[in-house]
Amino acid sequence: MMLEKLRQEVYRANMALPANHLVTWTSGNVSGRDPETGLVVIKPSGVLFDDLTPENMVVVDLDGKVIEATHGPSTDTASHLYIYKCRSDVNGVVHTHSNYATAFSAVGKSIPVCLTAIADEFGVAIPCAPYVRIGDEQIGQVILEHIGNSVAILMKQHGVFTIGVTVQKALKAAVMVEDVARTVWLAMQIGSVEELPADEIAANYDRYQLRYGTFQASRGTSAK
Repeated sequence: MMLEKLRQEVYRANMALPANHLVTWTSGNVSGRDPETGLVVIKPSGVLFDDLTPENMVVVDLDGKVIEATHGPSTDTASHLYIYKCRSDVNGVVHTHSNYATAFSAVGKSIPVCLTAIADEFGVAIPCAPYVRIGDEQIGQVILEHIGNSVAILMKQHGVFTIGVTVQKALKAAVMVEDVARTVWLAMQIGSVEELPADEIAANYDRYQLRYGTFQASRGTSAK
């Protein structure tokens, strides 16, 4: 079996979608790219999550040719592949229909940076791209036209796509999009939300991305 490690990683990430209440039935998908071969592992089409295994993940090349599979690839494969072909820094793509984030997409609204959690994780508003018909690489094209510096994007009247330098980072972005979308929606039931100042957004993003979770020795001591 090809790309066993990546198959395991993509399988686990796909299983994390229902575990985090980001999908229902067979919706949503995760893919990962192997930087060495350029091959992509993606969820099979129409298979229940309970029936997924590392073995039935589908391996395709960047042109969409099936290299190894027991099932057909996800119907979103062309969109994932377009992103990989155009963004060498991306090795993981996640697509969900998570309820609160998709509610923003249903009305064509971006999620503003009105929480430090959004500033930390994304550093920018989570944009909403125009509606695109499902089924070919046009979704991938529109994602890259509108995602900017974000790692997440809402597709109008469709759902959520996230990207990452790894599968795990793309998955984390998908989980966080839904979490902040829920909080922002709840806040909007109380009143209007206020976007953080640009300098606060930048400061929070810098702190979280560059220093959060890292050990820094106290002045006058040395780390060992």
